[in-house]
Amino acid sequence: MADQQDAPRATSNRSTLPNSQVFAEYISLNWADTPDPVPALREHARFAAERRARISALHRGQRLILPAGDLKTRSNDTEYAYRAHSAFAHLTGWGSDTVPGSVLVLEPSADGHIATVYLRESAKHDSSEFYANPTIGEFWQGRRPSLEHVAADLGLETASLVEFPAVLDSVDAATLIVRDGDREITDQVDGRRLLAADSESLETDGDTELARDLSESRLTKDAFEISEMRAAIAATKHGFDDVIADFPAVIAHARGERIVEGTFNRRARADGNTVGYDTIAASGPHACILHWTRNDGAVVPGDLILIDAGVERDSYYTADITRTLPVNGTFSQIQRQVYEAVREAADAAFAIVKPGIRFNEVHAAAMKVIAAKTAEWGLLPVSAEESLQPDGQYHRRYMVHGTSHHLGIDVHDCAQARRDFYADGIVEPGMVFTIEPGLYFQVDDLTVPEQYRGIGVRIEDNVLVTESGAENLSIGIPRTADEVEAWLAR
Repeated sequence: MADQQDAPRATSNRSTLPNSQVFAEYISLNWADTPDPVPALREHARFAAERRARISALHRGQRLILPAGDLKTRSNDTEYAYRAHSAFAHLTGWGSDTVPGSVLVLEPSADGHIATVYLRESAKHDSSEFYANPTIGEFWQGRRPSLEHVAADLGLETASLVEFPAVLDSVDAATLIVRDGDREITDQVDGRRLLAADSESLETDGDTELARDLSESRLTKDAFEISEMRAAIAATKHGFDDVIADFPAVIAHARGERIVEGTFNRRARADGNTVGYDTIAASGPHACILHWTRNDGAVVPGDLILIDAGVERDSYYTADITRTLPVNGTFSQIQRQVYEAVREAADAAFAIVKPGIRFNEVHAAAMKVIAAKTAEWGLLPVSAEESLQPDGQYHRRYMVHGTSHHLGIDVHDCAQARRDFYADGIVEPGMVFTIEPGLYFQVDDLTVPEQYRGIGVRIEDNVLVTESGAENLSIGIPRTADEVEAWLAR
């Protein structure tokens, strides 16, 4: 446990910590026993065990180290809000209540692996860490669970983090690690693997394969994951409702985009863990900036506002929804024309989703509509058919991003999967991904007539592949132009 002198020096500059021996003795006494009842096994645990078994089967005989990661400094002695590494959360079932700095170790055994979570256990009141360490001290950060509590909760073996150095001492050349989980632990593993291999160079291909396997194992979702994503989408719908209800305040404020952001984030904190990613509240020409998160603009009647937002659950599963709304409640003729073209593209993409197609066919279906519409409006120098050729792609000037990405515990899930399993992969039941075509006409784009400039539209839904087709999980959030206008009128 940390001694008093281990407390960050910055703390001693901004507050005076008592350091007399009398105080140290006094603060360690007369504390009531705090109940720490052993919880029932959490629902997630059974599914996490099945996920560990799949990874274990792929890496027999190899020690696997998956750090949750520790707190990350935001400024001086303040930290960012903590989020455990996604691979750690996926294989343990631990989400927003993860103890920072924890590590999952899969130790090889005769029939697979033995899984143990190493964590910083609850500190005793007679430890100076309790009151003198603002980073981890329970007087500052709140009580941590006991090893017994976590073991019962997750259905995993647990051990104190002070025992983890013994794991590092046993690292050999066959040990693999999730490299971006914790930089300090990764450096220590690398050093020990170099010694074990008696080499001057380090091969990390095995780590890359582990990261790939972890990503690919998330391509299809289990029943718990699908349930969590349904709940995240339902909360996101409430967040959009909240924003619409706040439109008078949004319009009245000079930085109305931030009122939108704040209103949605309030819902995310109330009904989930937080937002799954920084909310995009892009009004007017800002809607043409694909990842506009500065959100410092006004929201002006007559413009469209593109809101790309998702609530993240305590399990870390997130929604990812975009709706484009007319600020004054009604689309202009040109806004409606662009909006309905994007919706037609989204509908065309959704219509082909079923098991057995290739993932990239979803994008191709949406692009046929985008090319046809932009050609019809006279925006392309060639026909739609010519533009769709690989050496054409003129229509992509107005939609440079892809139509779909996998969704789950990360908003851009499965990102380290091989192309043959992702972009060129076969669609399977249980996959969850987005369909999000758009059209974006920049204010300075001279290839489009002036009435189009500054209009940006994206419609994004989250879809689940079923045995026979697909389900639009976000169909309850209005998406046609008529539905959106009725939504705003209510």
